Amino acid sequence: MSGPQTACDQEFGKLERAESPDMLDAKLWDNPCPFTFRLNYLALLYNTPLYSWIQDTYGLKRPEYVVLYSLALADGGSARDVSHTSGFPKNTLSRAIKRLELMGLIEARAKAPGGGRRQALRLSEKGWSLFHRTLPAFEAQEKRMLKTLSDGERQMLFELMSKVVIGAQEWAGELPPEATIKAKGAGKGTSL
Repeated sequence: MSGPQTACDQEFGKLERAESPDMLDAKLWDNPCPFTFRLNYLALLYNTPLYSWIQDTYGLKRPEYVVLYSLALADGGSARDVSHTSGFPKNTLSRAIKRLELMGLIEARAKAPGGGRRQALRLSEKGWSLFHRTLPAFEAQEKRMLKTLSDGERQMLFELMSKVVIGAQEWAGELPPEATIKAKGAGKGTSL
């Protein structure tokens, strides 16, 4: 708040809050899962307009562009690699890859070295062109998102987030033991 508060101002804030809580404030400071809220909130604010723009402008759905972007960063990656690093299921990515092939944005698949079913995926010239046309918007949005941080704060945030991402291999894909404990009355027609 700007300036000192009077007792009346403090009471007014309490009454207003009781009638209509500040949801963002509550989710930031009174949330039992503060990290995941912040992560999801920022991801939605970043992703939603960009992927809507990609679909409206280039006709690509989010999983299709995620494949394109992933291959631009790791040329020769597989559908499995994209799945592990994006969270999209393999069947969703399989459809996306087929469509990208039909659109000429990725090259026809070839077997990866070592055999097996894993296939190396590569962007075509057309795919690279699309990536280079779209990347500046993604970079600009990230820059806008992080402009409130100093260079040192950004570096610290990147390092800490990287540590959390690498540590995710220990817990991702599994529910915690607390989720296996049946709530009292669960399964008897009760709901949240």
